[in-house]
Formats: sequence, structure tokens, C-alpha cells
Amino acid sequence: MTRTVLESKTKTVVIGFDEPFCVIGERINPTGRKKLAAELEAGDFSTVEKDALEQVACGATVLDVNSGAVFTNKMAEDPRYADNNFVEPPLMKELVARIQAITDVPLCIDSSVPGALEAGLSACEGRPLLNSVTGEEERLELVLPLVKKYHVPVVAISNDDTGISQDPDVRFAVAKKIVERAADFGIPAHDIVVDPLVMPVGAMASAGQQVFALVRRLRDELGVNTTCGASNVSFGLPNRHGVNAAFLPMAIGAGMTSAIMNPVRSVEMEAIRAANMLMNHDPNGSEWIRFSRILDAVKEGATFPEACAAQAAAGGRGRRRARA
Repeated sequence: MTRTVLESKTKTVVIGFDEPFCVIGERINPTGRKKLAAELEAGDFSTVEKDALEQVACGATVLDVNSGAVFTNKMAEDPRYADNNFVEPPLMKELVARIQAITDVPLCIDSSVPGALEAGLSACEGRPLLNSVTGEEERLELVLPLVKKYHVPVVAISNDDTGISQDPDVRFAVAKKIVERAADFGIPAHDIVVDPLVMPVGAMASAGQQVFALVRRLRDELGVNTTCGASNVSFGLPNRHGVNAAFLPMAIGAGMTSAIMNPVRSVEMEAIRAANMLMNHDPNGSEWIRFSRILDAVKEGATFPEACAAQAAAGGRGRRRARA
């Protein structure tokens, strides 16, 4: 069985077909979060630290760390800040250091800037996941040497120099190309986690069917683990969390083994916990029983993050509170 091994200083997480679904927390990302970007520009990492702890408490076993911040005020003072190659490497290094100081889960180093990827890799304790490489020639030549140098697994996104194809056969061919090129660098297939690219179902009615079929092919023909940006499927729709919660178990049933997602949403996490049990990846249903106590606490008035944190503080052995 394909096993992609990630490590922090103290923990090991395995992504695999016979493993519980791997939740990669997406919240540490300033893209589209103006408040977070402004905090980072001011040297304030309080939201980053809060998001890291909250996501782990809610069930993330890996944290994605994205350094794509835009420092608007500094840009006006110093034109170098308009260049991501200047901004992101030191920011990534600081983000990794701050997160590792308060959590012990493996990290996913996420940037489009090769210098930021290397800064994150050099700062990481353990074996992080690198996010990402595409089928674009320039990207392959920049990122695969880093993957080899640091001996880490990498997310492979199924687009190339022609862009993102709506044809799933083309996206499969791009994934196959990346796996083959990685092999040329001595990088094994079990260290490639393919993102087959989930299209919004609101714009393409067959998007769900496409990705389920693609995941099966990637598992059966290439033997690789898979991931996705789970919320992409519901983009532009009302009640997005309901769509996401339906999508995730169906993707798991098709063979998807991880997702980059927001774990601070009880409906999606409930769907994943149930899917793990139904896939026989939750021995004796122990995680489902533990999670049900969290849902009971939410029904009694706690927020989902609060209930998760309380359960974690109790060592996962919290009892159901008596109802009045």
C-alpha cells in the first residue's frame, strides 16, 4: 500500500489508502484575509497562533502554512516589498518557527515562491509536505530539486503550461507526467500526493463525478495518494458547508486520502469522522464515539472549537454531561 510519511519533531502522520483521512488545516493563509495580512505586516502573529491551536484541536493532523501576504504599507515605503521573492522567504521562516513553538503536528509548506519553499523546508523540524509542484516545465525544474534535496513528499497539481484543463483525461496525463519526471530525480511515487483539481460544481455539473473518477484512476493506475482544496467544489453556492460535507465522504469512498480544508467546521468534520468509521479506518469506532461527545457539547451551547479544545484537554476521555 502507498504510504506518504510526514513528520514533526515528535509526531508521524501517514497518508495512505488504509489510513484515516488526513485533514490538512488551511487557515494559516493570508490570501484573501486582509486582517491577517495586516497583522503579519505589523509583526503580529497572534491570529496565526490562535488558528494553529484551534485547527489542531478541531482535528487537523497537518497544518498548511502559506506565506503569500501583501504588505501594502511597507510597499509604499520600500518598493522591494512589492516582490514576493523578497517578502515571502523571511515570513515563511518566521511562520514555521512560531507554529512549531506551540504545536507538534507536521507542516505543509505552501508557496508559489521557490525561495519561500526552501526557507520553510530549512526551518522545519521533521519531514513536512511541500505544496506544490505543477506540470509546468519551469516549476518542475525549480521544485523537484528541492524535493530531492530535503527528501520530502510534494503535492503535485494537475495543470501544466497550457493551464487547467476541463478534460479529466488531460489532468490525469499531467499527473502521470509529474510522477514520471519525479522518478527521474529519484523521487518515488509514494512521495507524490496528487491534487487532481476540483472544479466548482456550480459552474460544471459533472465536477464531482470527474474528480471521483480521477481519484480512482490515480489510485489504481499510478498508485499515488491524493488531496484537494475541498471547498473549491462548492464555490459560489449557498450553504457551501453542506455541499462540502457531502463531497468529502464521496471523495473518500473513491480513494481520496487527504484534503486541504477548514477543520473548524463541525459539519465537514462530522462527515469525515463518519466516513473513517464506514471505511473501517476507525477501530471499534473509538474516534466516532469521542467525536460524538464533542457534538453533544456543541448542542449544549459550546462552540465547536471550544468543545474540541475541552475534549483534548480531557485527554479524549470526556464524559457526556447530564442534560437538565
